[in-house]
Amino acid sequence: MNIEISALGFGCMRFPTTEDGKIDEEKAMKMLHYGINQGINYIDTAYMYHDYQSETFVGKSLQNGYREKVYLATKCPVFLMESAEQFEPILEEQLKKLQTDYIDFYLLHALSLEEWQNKVLKWNLLGKMEKAKQQGKIKHIGFSFHDDYEAFRTIVDGYDHWEFCQIQMNYVDVDHQATLEGLRYAASKGLGVIIMEPLLGGKLSNLPKRVKECLPTGKTDTEWALDFLWNLEEVSFLLSGMSSMKHVQDNIEYADRSYVHCLSDEKLKMFDQARDIFLNHALVGCTKCAYCMPCPFGLQIPDTFELYNQTAYHKLKKVKPNYELLKHKASECKQCHHCEQVCPQHLPISKIMKEIAGKFEE
Repeated sequence: MNIEISALGFGCMRFPTTEDGKIDEEKAMKMLHYGINQGINYIDTAYMYHDYQSETFVGKSLQNGYREKVYLATKCPVFLMESAEQFEPILEEQLKKLQTDYIDFYLLHALSLEEWQNKVLKWNLLGKMEKAKQQGKIKHIGFSFHDDYEAFRTIVDGYDHWEFCQIQMNYVDVDHQATLEGLRYAASKGLGVIIMEPLLGGKLSNLPKRVKECLPTGKTDTEWALDFLWNLEEVSFLLSGMSSMKHVQDNIEYADRSYVHCLSDEKLKMFDQARDIFLNHALVGCTKCAYCMPCPFGLQIPDTFELYNQTAYHKLKKVKPNYELLKHKASECKQCHHCEQVCPQHLPISKIMKEIAGKFEE
């Protein structure tokens, strides 16, 4: 693909919300328009983001000339589909919600090896993607991914017409999911590689003291994390799910001064040290994507995990008062495993809830 895309793309999964959990449309639209006016030209949403409202909001926001300024991406929710016949109606629904005649970048969402074999291949979803492309409803075919390296290679090698892929990557996840090796493999096969979770759900923007001490002063935790990725020549661009105008302004500033090979070998070594310390203290690898929500029994799963992770760096008595403020505690988990079926990180959530209950409630 000979397409020029901004170093920073706008992820539409973490917009600011109102007290009732809905998108704060006034704030979010200002952020999106500001980003586009400053040069962001790739907008990434998905069928189920923000409780299935993100696409509708993005479609509304891209009126009055903004649609023509950007490449628009959304995703086919493979993990929610129960039959091949759902593909066309879902795509038509997305086009309607996005108020557009075509989607520039259409992804099979969050593929794993199981869904690749039992849905994508079995249902000939690739053929359906090609037909939609021939009809002009989508322009470029790709996939996003949450599994291991071997599964990633299988999917990359399993179709000759992939144009791009989207993987989770940051300086902590170099050996996790698709891995740094997978990034390089996809690029070597001619795929554009889009990076999601560059800040690991915000964790790399607010580092514990012991990790923070590994990084020199002069840049924020966020900029160091983004520079690690912009430094890599195999990375096409990054997506950031921004929740405030300051996030948008800061990230644009960081993108403006980024370039490939911006880090020296010495600087790259500091990430190894930061990664080791981070991983040695990480309890739950939750990115707060909220795919697991809503919980049928009212648990705030990402918030509960965040408090649990804090106990790795703070004394329990400091964290416990915030845990007590949760309306539903970890012990109320009914082990239904509904959340585990959709977690991109494949976390054993029910098991972890038992650990958390033991930590805070016994």
